[in-house]
Amino acid sequence: MKTYELIDHTADVGIKAYGKTLDEAFEHAAKGLFDIITDSSVIAPVQEVKVSLPAAPSLEQLLVDWLSELVFLNGAKDLVFGTFKVKITGTSLAAVVSGEEFDLKKHRMGTEVKAVTYHMLEVHSQPPYWVQVLLDI
Repeated sequence: MKTYELIDHTADVGIKAYGKTLDEAFEHAAKGLFDIITDSSVIAPVQEVKVSLPAAPSLEQLLVDWLSELVFLNGAKDLVFGTFKVKITGTSLAAVVSGEEFDLKKHRMGTEVKAVTYHMLEVHSQPPYWVQVLLDI
């Protein structure tokens, strides 16, 4: 099973991520996000960050909140992540993400993600599980 695919869009980029569970689809969306920002395969799990998101009005909003939090941590703290462990309960999310500080000597400079948008946003919460989101770059 493929984990995610990128969707071309005029001035943005989309991610359609798949999983055996909804948790895994959210994890693969985050992996796709960091493959856009840099090459996530070279990110060492040096630092763990816990992410806890309260109940959102919908799973779609939860996906936006999840990826937006990761974009914030990347921009504000200069962190890049390569591993993600997500647990969704209802419309709440708890996760542990692992990564390190961005280092230009080690990590390639990819595309800056400015924001997570609501355009083309979808969460398929029944098997087969998948999520789709468009990122403003």
